[in-house]
Amino acid sequence: MIGKQLVLAAALTSTASAGAAFAQAAAEKVTLSSLLAKDYAIAGAISTASNLPGLFLRKGSSLYLCFIAETKQSATVATQYCKPVE
Repeated sequence: MIGKQLVLAAALTSTASAGAAFAQAAAEKVTLSSLLAKDYAIAGAISTASNLPGLFLRKGSSLYLCFIAETKQSATVATQYCKPVE
């Protein structure tokens, strides 16, 4: 009985830790603006087959690819997402 309780407690602790890590990552969303504010420089640009523009940003050996989009109704061009390139 105690063994099952320990396993359950460990599982709940692990789930809570993963939830906290996800919340922290969501709060620190990487955007084009946040990378530029950290002195990343635009290193290149691409256009996908669906015409979604992408920008490569580099700082030292760190490289990100960010996709941006806009519509006629949007007030700004918005970052769709940024991901590190490995």
